[in-house]
Amino acid sequence: MELIRPRLTDHYGIYKCQSELDFAIQFFDEDIPLYIDPFLLWKSPSQQDQALHTAMISSFNYLNYLTKKGRNDQALEILTNISECKEVGLGVSKTRAGLKLGKSKAHQVLQLFHDIPEYSQFGFTHFETIQLYVAGISKDRISDIACNYLKSFLIDYTIEQCDINNIPTEGVIIDTIYNYKTNILDTNIKTFLPVNPKTKEPLIFTPKRWLRFSPWINFEDYFQSYCPRDEVFNPNEPEERVKVLNFNRDNYDVVNGYIEYKSRAANDCKNDPLFSQIPIVSAKRKLRDILKLNTGKEDGADWKYEELASDLLASLFYPHLDFAQTQSRTDSGRHIRDLIFYNNRDIDFLDQICSEYDNRQLVVEMKNVKTISRDHINQLNRYLKNGIGNFGIFLTRYPLSKAMFTNTINLWSSQRKCIIAITDEDLKLMVEIYESKQRTPIEVLKKKYIEFQRACPS
Repeated sequence: MELIRPRLTDHYGIYKCQSELDFAIQFFDEDIPLYIDPFLLWKSPSQQDQALHTAMISSFNYLNYLTKKGRNDQALEILTNISECKEVGLGVSKTRAGLKLGKSKAHQVLQLFHDIPEYSQFGFTHFETIQLYVAGISKDRISDIACNYLKSFLIDYTIEQCDINNIPTEGVIIDTIYNYKTNILDTNIKTFLPVNPKTKEPLIFTPKRWLRFSPWINFEDYFQSYCPRDEVFNPNEPEERVKVLNFNRDNYDVVNGYIEYKSRAANDCKNDPLFSQIPIVSAKRKLRDILKLNTGKEDGADWKYEELASDLLASLFYPHLDFAQTQSRTDSGRHIRDLIFYNNRDIDFLDQICSEYDNRQLVVEMKNVKTISRDHINQLNRYLKNGIGNFGIFLTRYPLSKAMFTNTINLWSSQRKCIIAITDEDLKLMVEIYESKQRTPIEVLKKKYIEFQRACPS
């Protein structure tokens, strides 16, 4: 079966949800939209994390030593080579491919050691600060530099996690690894790591505790919360980024004040999970909005239904079903919008769905209609035939009519396909369970499946 938006764990049959794993599950075809934030290592209570941060900062400041010794070419070579780290799969690329820092931009970074006396004398305490001085240095670049300085540790961490979770590894060659003893990049290092099954490129895991959507220290936060705009811009002057960067290079004390301000607030700096459930208040509000909607397409009711239901179900089914994506498709000229979930098989019901119906993923087809018709069932059935598995779900407003329910039973009898419907009443029950926290909303889906099984001929 061809998986939609495949992940490493699904490919290798590791049936653990993201919340159970210490590392961020990688996708094969695209990046994870998170980044390593060096500040999380700096503020960590772990002595190991703190030591890694110290080594990382010392290595970055070694570039200052090289420039002072007239070895600019060596410093440029190191900085450009550590500015991209495709093995970790972090960022927003849809191809898992990135570009290294250009020599001109790398030279601007190194020039900070020359232009700002405090960095020349003492070095950086947080190299994320370069975002506040040089245009084009963003969160993905900071993350990649951190990953390359941490790569030796991350390789060992990946091997350890593969042993713990029975993830197969293969012999690979890593292009470069920073050597803390020699302060140079060792090349063509042989090791054993998990690989992308399509490209055979090595994969390196990152601990979830180090990941954020944006670094704690970043230009946008500085500009919004700390930048003295009255000193930077004349009245009615456009607030251009480049003018702020130039101001910062001439006003070290302002930037240092921002770093101290962020350091004092370090307790508020938390790692960002790959997925966060919506609060109970939000879940109840979305349910109310769904129940108020008319069926059909008038005034965009179908799109509103799909948007509300997507957010709601993603949280209600978590962590047993990790949300994969919302997918649009057409069938016989009709627009169809689906929710795709990864089947983590962590409860008996989901394990049964996988073993009996071959569903490593689950599809939920959303239909804001009064009545599910034979055409609707045939559409979903055709989609199931295309390899998603033989178990499908309608999310719709009302229960199936007796004739349509019989149709689904006949489909099971003839083709061993299972199609069930979740209705407004089921959503109500799910949200009640979500609020009570006594059970999990996935049990409502299990209940519907058991009812379907009982109606099937033995």
